[in-house]
Amino acid sequence: MMEAEEKRWVLCPWCGAKTRLQLFRETELKAFPLYCPKCRRESIINAKNFISL
Repeated sequence: MMEAEEKRWVLCPWCGAKTRLQLFRETELKAFPLYCPKCRRESIINAKNFISL
């Protein structure tokens, strides 16, 4: 049986709410357009190892 890989929700940089996006540890994002359904803002983010850069 495979181990469950850790994944985390991406939080909105404006309001801190969970977005509809989840990341695995090995996921890397560059200039990704992130939309927040709560505050309705779009942000361009970079992420690596669960850390927004």
